[in-house]
Amino acid sequence: MMNIKINGETKELNDNINIADLLKSYNIKNMNAVVVELNGKIIESSCYEGTLINDNDMLEVVSFVGGG
Repeated sequence: MMNIKINGETKELNDNINIADLLKSYNIKNMNAVVVELNGKIIESSCYEGTLINDNDMLEVVSFVGGG
């Protein structure tokens, strides 16, 4: 198990999870509708599958919402 911060909240996660799996656990299906910042660096959505999350990482997840 590891501890990370997501949008300022501490969460406990299983080891060996990537960004795509984390987003899926939050029911985010459209990976192109969110921006993920990992430890101050924006991660391209094409890299979500290959980017592992580590203990004490800090993530910010921002989703786009359309409307009129």
